[in-house]
Amino acid sequence: MAGQRLLQALTERAPGAWRITVLAEEPRPAYDRVRLTSWFSGTTADELSLWPAGFADEHGIDLRLGDPATAIDRAARTVTTRSGRTVPYDALVLATGSRPFVPPVPGHDTPGCFVYRTIEDLEAIRARAAHTGVGAVVGGGLLGLEAAGALRAMGLRTHVVEFAPRLMAVQVDEGGGAALRRKIEELGVRVHTDAAAQSVDAGPDGTVRSMSLSNGETLETGLVVFSAGVRPRDDLARACGLPVGERGGIVVDAGCRTADPHILAIGECAQAADGRVYGLVAPAYAMAEAAAAELTGGSGTFTGADLATKLKLLGVDVASFGDAHGTGENTLDVVYANSRDGVYKKLVVGADGRLLGGVLVGDTDSFDLLRPLAAAGTPLTTPPEQLVLPTPAGGAPGPVTLPDSALVCSCHNVSKGAIRAAVTEGGCADVAAVKRCTKAGTGCGSCVKMIGTIVGDELAASGAEVARGLCEHFAHTRAELFEIVRVKKVTTFSRLLDEHGTGGEGCDVCKPAVGSILATLNPQLGNSVHILDGEQAALQDTNDHFLANLQRNGSYSVVPRVPGGEITPEGLITIGEIARDFGLYTKITGGQRIDMFGATVDQLPLIWRRLVDAGFESGHAYGKSLRTVKSCVGQTWCRYGVQDSVALAIELELRYRGLRSPHKIKAAVSGCARECAEAQSKDFGVIATSAGWNLYVGGNGGMTPRHADLLLTDADHDTLIRTIDRFLMFYIRTADRLERTAPWIERMEGGLDHLRAVVIDDSLGICAELDALMDRHTRTYEDEWRATLEDPERLRRFVSFANAPGTPDPTVRFTPERGQIRPAREHEAVAAL
Repeated sequence: MAGQRLLQALTERAPGAWRITVLAEEPRPAYDRVRLTSWFSGTTADELSLWPAGFADEHGIDLRLGDPATAIDRAARTVTTRSGRTVPYDALVLATGSRPFVPPVPGHDTPGCFVYRTIEDLEAIRARAAHTGVGAVVGGGLLGLEAAGALRAMGLRTHVVEFAPRLMAVQVDEGGGAALRRKIEELGVRVHTDAAAQSVDAGPDGTVRSMSLSNGETLETGLVVFSAGVRPRDDLARACGLPVGERGGIVVDAGCRTADPHILAIGECAQAADGRVYGLVAPAYAMAEAAAAELTGGSGTFTGADLATKLKLLGVDVASFGDAHGTGENTLDVVYANSRDGVYKKLVVGADGRLLGGVLVGDTDSFDLLRPLAAAGTPLTTPPEQLVLPTPAGGAPGPVTLPDSALVCSCHNVSKGAIRAAVTEGGCADVAAVKRCTKAGTGCGSCVKMIGTIVGDELAASGAEVARGLCEHFAHTRAELFEIVRVKKVTTFSRLLDEHGTGGEGCDVCKPAVGSILATLNPQLGNSVHILDGEQAALQDTNDHFLANLQRNGSYSVVPRVPGGEITPEGLITIGEIARDFGLYTKITGGQRIDMFGATVDQLPLIWRRLVDAGFESGHAYGKSLRTVKSCVGQTWCRYGVQDSVALAIELELRYRGLRSPHKIKAAVSGCARECAEAQSKDFGVIATSAGWNLYVGGNGGMTPRHADLLLTDADHDTLIRTIDRFLMFYIRTADRLERTAPWIERMEGGLDHLRAVVIDDSLGICAELDALMDRHTRTYEDEWRATLEDPERLRRFVSFANAPGTPDPTVRFTPERGQIRPAREHEAVAAL
């Protein structure tokens, strides 16, 4: 990546000034190692490539793949390659990177042991994973956790072995490490800290069978990935007499020149002028720019780099920046920890009020603001406590101003002032234009959100229209994408991206959002596309992949639908027998259903079959859709009831079941004003009156409680149903992704009055469309559990290990409590089940 950046910088600064030869060891041009793990989820080698089409021909570059340099003759100024060729040079740039460090433990070269560096390494790992059910990663740093995520995604029971007392010891402190470990272990990955690999032992077939640890444990594993750090590849420099650092790395000055003025070194193979060897992409790019300046008559100025890191590891957001460990004098810590939600935040503040660094685990939304604030080196104007505490409902984090000098994109050294100038002086009207103009956001991508904020603020300040696209891949809002899919009858994400996207492959923002839209509209467009079919499956959120809720120890919960909370004795017996036979934990939910916890992925179809045969169906507890319609017993049993609330609740739940939406939907029906079903805290709630039904909308009983607003009074049955139909469909068409009905109404211009005008008075003339959409939904609904059971291809995904169907997952462990089971904690006794 460093070498490729140098080529781009050279050809941009002085096209044609140099005749360039590239000697590459790998069989392919430069590719994005930062995104290497995405190869396991379908990203192709071509999509990872950093080599633009026609780049070599355009600039006359002689690219020689698979023929690395083996010797340098400084006196003759020539390089000899592995094939025996001799290549002369006027200037030589070493961008040989680093090699993975493999601890010299006995058996480290046993077949089944790998490193995690190249696409070829990944191909070998995937081939081996098809023949084993357990994998172990030696190293709990950034790359080690990425490797663990890849093994887990391939269905392997996964161990992480880390010599330090915590994961990511370089980046996070003890509190952050504990939060990270807890989140990762909840996903079923076993973490072993304060432990080192002692030996790798082979089985009868000569391949890896187990690994012994320094703490006395023995891990049964058929695959080992060593990710215990890297070492600079400085062999060529050592052999030709160039100075190298005590711990490795070719010594260079601020211009990245070595002791030989004709030889430069950049990236992970170089020891910078500050005595450090940098292993991140941002410093590598900065060194490439410095070297390009030297080679085009300028003066390079690389003296150090921002080591801030922001990643998603096994689905857990982690970030660190600045002096994260508070190593300076007179530093103070400001800490917010919420172990229930898996959130840990620490800011390190100097005695003079400057933000020096921080650690974020579980919630990294503020990283784009905090990192440049720390880099700016100026006292905070906002109390640091305000920067780590959760934002109040409907509020903002407070007035925080970044100076123009603050570094926003460390990969390409782009400041806030440069981004503002690109908007105000360069005419850039969106993030994509800023990327093209400044290169900001084109490296690791962690600063894209902040770039969007700065661009939006500048456009708003100038009175220009601000783009409100869903993400960088779509300039359209979610509501606009909904209409595009509906009108143009789009049936795949790839088509939508090709025809209406801005490039790229999509992200974890747009993929599930579009997946939800397609799940809502495809059946209505005449396409019976199940969410687990083809491309649709790759778009879904974690729970939707298995039509069940993933729990903290890697097991799943099963929630059958119980409309209105009404259930027959036979139904209760069926659920009880299933829970007993599979050893599940049972609990009555707040939505009047029975939740069964502790199922392994391979048990899910077996449980569904018995439920479906007994007349149950999916309760969609895993989806962004209608969850429940809660009810009291109403006038049928209660002496205060004035209407049949149970019958209405059942009707509503069956009518709206499976209705995919921007967020989950909860509802309730109360049989009188005593409100036993708590209808006024729901997304929509109905309360009986002596003359009909009152309809309330926009309530929220979750993290930010809000009473619903009264939309309709004393309505008859048909009017009530029609109004709820329109309310829900209008919400689904116009809300933002992950936006509940309460903030949707609050955000809506005109609020409740506008909503009433649309769904009751038909002020926009769309009620007929809303009615038709809901009518198609009710006619095309199918139970996702039943449909999965009837399709052998869909059922193939429901195994703990793809290469060993029927093998139980030993990492899913339980312990007895109050006559049932619960997830076992580390080193806790395991229930005999």
